[in-house]
Amino acid sequence: MNQRRSFLKSSAVLASVLAAPAVKAASKTAPVVAPAAAVPNERIVRLYNTHTGESLRSIFWAEGKFIPDALQDINKLLRDHRNNKIAAIDPQLLVLLDKVSAQFGDHPTMHIISGYRSPESNAKLHANTSGVAKHSLHMEGQAIDVRIPGKDLAKLHKVAMAQKAGGVGYYPDSEFVHMDVGRVRYW
Repeated sequence: MNQRRSFLKSSAVLASVLAAPAVKAASKTAPVVAPAAAVPNERIVRLYNTHTGESLRSIFWAEGKFIPDALQDINKLLRDHRNNKIAAIDPQLLVLLDKVSAQFGDHPTMHIISGYRSPESNAKLHANTSGVAKHSLHMEGQAIDVRIPGKDLAKLHKVAMAQKAGGVGYYPDSEFVHMDVGRVRYW
């Protein structure tokens, strides 16, 4: 069993390396990544950070376990871009992203508007922007704001709500959907 798990982990890492580097600088537009469907016992995310230009394609769960190296890469990509602080992203948020993106086909690349927010950044945003919660789940690594280019934002909102996995907010003027793994609520 350990040999099989080691083989699967090595295969997942190799597939990620061959498909796209873990974190790379993007050109002016999001990179095009060749489709590679996740097998049923794997979970995958494709992310593009709109603030840093970095992208990632990662199998973050396989054989019933989260892959620590993949989680570290995801944490780095979803860091607070204002001060480069990195925090652990709740793995259940990644599971939610996997489930939502799977509803749009072969896991399209999700554009990240906001991932982790340090308390300092959140306080500044809360003071200067309406709609930013004082105790945002972004500070806990349990919330993310996303869009999928070329996909209907209203559909993304409905798909996220259908998961009943936490809070879902719809921001059509800012072109993103907020998802979190807190209590179930919608706005």
